[in-house]
Amino acid sequence: MSEGQIGTEVHGHVLKIIIANAAKRNAFTPAMMEQLSDALTELHHNEAYRVGVVCAEGADFTAGLDMPKFFGPAAEKRNIKDGNVDPLGLNKRCRKPVVTAVQGIVYTIGIELMLAGDIVVAADDSRFCQMEARRGIAPLGGAHFRFLSRAGWGDAMYHLFLCDEFSAQRAHTIGLVQEVVPAGEQIERAMTLAAMIARNAPLGIQVTKEAAANYVEAGEAAAIAYIPKIRDRVLGSADAKEGIQSFIERRAAVFQGR
Repeated sequence: MSEGQIGTEVHGHVLKIIIANAAKRNAFTPAMMEQLSDALTELHHNEAYRVGVVCAEGADFTAGLDMPKFFGPAAEKRNIKDGNVDPLGLNKRCRKPVVTAVQGIVYTIGIELMLAGDIVVAADDSRFCQMEARRGIAPLGGAHFRFLSRAGWGDAMYHLFLCDEFSAQRAHTIGLVQEVVPAGEQIERAMTLAAMIARNAPLGIQVTKEAAANYVEAGEAAAIAYIPKIRDRVLGSADAKEGIQSFIERRAAVFQGR
């Protein structure tokens, strides 16, 4: 468990997908991303499951990536299986509805994961932050376009540029979150919504999602195609090296813009 894992539970027609790495505030490792992909792929293909709920154990949804395991000399080389659902929805997206329940810290990839789903229920203690630029890199998991499509240009750039922490109520106001509930009730509420969705005609729900995705697909495709250029520019920079090193050393980064 020290490395974290993704668990699943079956509740009727709902597949509950659980992020479990609470000792590290549910920070994601490459192995956990693979496991999340496997779980979402099972949801995608198995006709017994009509809705998925993504949630997390402990006080926090996720603090983001376990950065040394993704970037730098200690990075682990693991890849999502060919044909699998991409947890970030950048390639193959899940065709079934996904409700995400978040609480506590919801940083970086946490925002990108919830926006790759469809509906978000947030505990009132949730704290959101897209802070990649504080670490010398940039959002590479879809925030650069999904934040924009949900919140609009001004609110998206406000938070993407400031890299600030904002509340569940603010996230609700700008459209990143659909419901805010008392802390501790977010998973139960997400499961309730999922059960309500599952009572509707599965094909009707799935084609509704398919049609909606088709509407935004062209714009998303252009944004996704641009990610490799962003990645090349930031990950090879001196600022990225400084950002990761400062994270490891737990100190403020000193950036030079190169």
